[in-house]
Amino acid sequence: MDAREHKMHVSDGAGDVSSIIATPPDAWAAYVFAHGAGADMHHKFIEETSALLFDAGVATFRYNFPYMEGRRRSRPDSPARLELTVETAVREAKVEFGELPLFAGGKSMGGRMTSQAAARAVLPGVRGLIFLGFPLHPHKSPSTARAAHLDRVNLPMLFVQGTRDNLADVTLMREMCSALGSRATLHVIEHGDHSLAVLKRSGRTAEDVMNELRDTAVTWMRQVLEATQ
Repeated sequence: MDAREHKMHVSDGAGDVSSIIATPPDAWAAYVFAHGAGADMHHKFIEETSALLFDAGVATFRYNFPYMEGRRRSRPDSPARLELTVETAVREAKVEFGELPLFAGGKSMGGRMTSQAAARAVLPGVRGLIFLGFPLHPHKSPSTARAAHLDRVNLPMLFVQGTRDNLADVTLMREMCSALGSRATLHVIEHGDHSLAVLKRSGRTAEDVMNELRDTAVTWMRQVLEATQ
């Protein structure tokens, strides 16, 4: 996968943060891809997902949040700064990718911050949101309170969730997506945990799961684009 490094400026005093842009020659869409709370844009899951999307013709713009840039802090930035970083990344991606339709989201916290940004303001050029392990509630505290803002997101949303996710009870996920109606699509990874890793006894490999993730995301993106033409 051909990729290049890029710097973007977050305007609230956070300074410059790093991003990586990968554009396949046959690109038909782009994904603005935020990392989770505990690992930056170089995490294996982020890199593997980006490579699979690249091979399927989807460009990616993955980026760090300010607290993860050079490990400035041990804890995530405030929600306001995280959401501002999402908005900055979307604007940068819009410039970078031109007329390519954009999708946005990310892993765990990165996906939730993207949805919170989308609930507050329009994300320019974004046609839908893709969440890879949406963190619906804290560990061992099942609730849908973290999803209240999704009522204000006027975009199609894809949730890819594992059945063993301890941050998203699958029954609550089904109820939440049902309440969101046609805006929400839930794809369940059987035996997957919060990182979508599966148990050996499931009979599936990590490669199987990653391919399923890619196929699900690509099929959904194409359906969204076809529905809005």
